[in-house]
Amino acid sequence: MGSENKKNYSSTRSEAKKRENNRFGEKRNKEEIRPEKDTPQGLSDEIIIGRNAVTEALRSGRSINKILVASGDRQGSIKEVIAIAIENGVMLQEVDIRKIEELAQGLRHQGVLAYTSPVDYVEIEDILQRAAEANEPPFIVLLDELEDPHNLGAILRTADAAGVHGVLIPKRRSCPLSATVAKTSAGAVEYVPVARIGNVVQTIKDLKKQGLWVVGADMAGEKNYYDAELTGALVLIIGNEGKGISRLTKENCDFLVKLPMHGTINSLNASVAGSILMYESMKQRMVKNN
Repeated sequence: MGSENKKNYSSTRSEAKKRENNRFGEKRNKEEIRPEKDTPQGLSDEIIIGRNAVTEALRSGRSINKILVASGDRQGSIKEVIAIAIENGVMLQEVDIRKIEELAQGLRHQGVLAYTSPVDYVEIEDILQRAAEANEPPFIVLLDELEDPHNLGAILRTADAAGVHGVLIPKRRSCPLSATVAKTSAGAVEYVPVARIGNVVQTIKDLKKQGLWVVGADMAGEKNYYDAELTGALVLIIGNEGKGISRLTKENCDFLVKLPMHGTINSLNASVAGSILMYESMKQRMVKNN
């Protein structure tokens, strides 16, 4: 893989950020931020309703995928909710109040509702530290605008089986962790750390500086996946179900690999393609270590 052209990742690896109440430490009591009124049957566990509940969830550091705010409502404590969300980089979406009323199912929502993650997100540094503690080169999967929760869940399940140290997903235009993802992953969401990232290209550049090689899966790849070296400190990129990897992401990969196709259909499901590549990397690592 031409490691002489890369810095040793261990020499620049930063110490993992210590955080209380993440999923690898003490579990926080989620009941503290539930609405006082009994939750109606059918209301998702991913939803937090009301200004105080959402504010406390933000303050406690709970992982939040998105906050819905009623259009035009900027009075009173809602301004604090918005300010804290912006400060923490949480996505805000302005919607018609009828949308919130529908989701709240009769609970007093005060024009605000939040979707939470079933587990806490981590930082990239946590994933690198996890690899270091296992005395292994980092093996990371980056999902470039993957949108289907079933695909994400399936990829997490394979990632756990293939020894992936962590998965990266963009904050925008990508499927977040959800109850559907957790169910499809068959519990793997509890064991595979997931970090949310901002700019994909900048993240790739930062990881390259730390000595990781970046490999993208694309039909225009210069070599078949089984002919490529997929060992060492590696970021494996899987693209969107329809569009694949974005142009800028491709341009910043060290190289691209393809999966040969002999049938009528010209592409594989994203989770299937990802599984093939993860297992190829695992196989090569096992052979190299024996």
